[in-house]
Amino acid sequence: MNATSTDSVRVQAHYDTVKHLGHWTTSRDFEVRARRGSVVLDLRSPHIPDGDIEVRVDLDHAMVKLLVPDNAVIDHWDLEWLGRGKVKDAEGAAVETPGRRIHLSGRIRHGEIRVNRAGVAVLSAMFSREFIEDVRRAHKEGGTPTVADPARTP
Repeated sequence: MNATSTDSVRVQAHYDTVKHLGHWTTSRDFEVRARRGSVVLDLRSPHIPDGDIEVRVDLDHAMVKLLVPDNAVIDHWDLEWLGRGKVKDAEGAAVETPGRRIHLSGRIRHGEIRVNRAGVAVLSAMFSREFIEDVRRAHKEGGTPTVADPARTP
């Protein structure tokens, strides 16, 4: 799924797991709806234009995992919570050089948002079927896999 920077990318996961890893979009605007499922969005790609990223969520007993650059700032002020849940961002943004701002808004009913940075984001991407397919593709073409770390240049 590719989208231009002006399009809003819609991701839906109902009783399912949906993963978008590597260079999968050039958009900065996302809508995520999930019911008893999980969504993984990789927002580390250099193909995503500079500027703030907007992620609107509607979660019901669901989880969204965001793979973000090390210095990304997560703004979750506009989230509405119904029941239990939280934003898990163990590492937080690097204070010295704050980077891209990722604004989260919407409604979460008994769900959570997990933010992975640095090595944890790389490992999260590597433990996926998409990574295996990317490694096989890179081997055939003689290139470098991009799913593990889209910002890495060969």
